[in-house]
Amino acid sequence: MAVNKYSDDELYSMLKDPKTKEKGFKALLAQYGRGLYWHIRRIVIGHDDAEDAVQETSINIWKNIDAFRGNAEQLKSWIYRIATNESLQVLRKRTTFLQSVDDLGEVLTEELTTENPLDSEATERLFQEALLKLPTQQRIAFNLRYYDEMPYEQIAEITGKKVGVLKTNYHYAVDKIKSYLKEHA
Repeated sequence: MAVNKYSDDELYSMLKDPKTKEKGFKALLAQYGRGLYWHIRRIVIGHDDAEDAVQETSINIWKNIDAFRGNAEQLKSWIYRIATNESLQVLRKRTTFLQSVDDLGEVLTEELTTENPLDSEATERLFQEALLKLPTQQRIAFNLRYYDEMPYEQIAEITGKKVGVLKTNYHYAVDKIKSYLKEHA
């Protein structure tokens, strides 16, 4: 089944019209669902947690779309902000059950090596381990910039951080990843 590709303007119009809101929501999820999943997955690491966060993100989008006061150009940033917040919520819940952040890193590293054999190549595993060692804000800035190829201005809208802070977080993340890879390669 072919998925219709709508512009953000078309999606926005459909979501704001009560007659086409449901169709617009389905189209929005069809267009952004995969990207949201991977954005969330890179933050929470585990597939099950990512699926849960995607579900919660979808629910929050549906519940709050009428309250969205932005324009079509801000729609993607708004959606990614919800997804980022849901991802952070998953991490907060997880850390309440673990004794320290170091334990969280160990659990997530174990998930990486056992969850999907296709992802367990040595280089990919090392890269993912390096990402797990990053502080949360650096990891989010890195993921949005590197994987999602977002401009800093859009990342600022999503995270609520200043562009300068995001650039610093991104560059520190890159340096830490490089160091980790050199050290463990």
